[in-house]
Amino acid sequence: MLFDFGQPTDGIFQSGFIVEDIDVAIEQFSARLKIGPWTTIRDVGPHGATYRGEPAQAIVHVAFGFSGHLVYELIQQVNDVPSPYRDVIDGRGYGFHHFGYATPAFDQAVGAMAAAGFENIGGVEMPDLRLAYIDTRDVLPGMVELIEANESVNASFTAIWKASIGERGEPAPAPTAPPSVPRS
Repeated sequence: MLFDFGQPTDGIFQSGFIVEDIDVAIEQFSARLKIGPWTTIRDVGPHGATYRGEPAQAIVHVAFGFSGHLVYELIQQVNDVPSPYRDVIDGRGYGFHHFGYATPAFDQAVGAMAAAGFENIGGVEMPDLRLAYIDTRDVLPGMVELIEANESVNASFTAIWKASIGERGEPAPAPTAPPSVPRS
């Protein structure tokens, strides 16, 4: 099956990048790769998130844009705490981070990755969003972000895709994310 934005509900639909400055990255990805328009969520807090079995503390800005039917995600971590993003930044710097892989069988997919020897290093558990970062960097150029394919994910990314092809009627709603937190 396909999401309404044309990508599989059981396969890769997203490519994620860690960036140093989200505003500069949006400008560069737009100008050089014709991706956009972008939906940006700032100061996404750690609510519902874990990192290596503990509550996560990372705060990030995220932006989502389309080129064709593929979602591009830009992530800027704004605090200096351990996270799946900081693992990559500290290991090799900014750049490609993950393949976003949708699955309607989330628990089974996470279990299959564990059975294959890949570590689940963190994720998010909320009513409308479940995702897990699986560390596949020893066999792939980045991690796999397993994302539960559900109606909320479909609605959010379909609205962003429609905006990218000119069906702008209303602003695209932000994808479901942990609540933003005030920065101190």
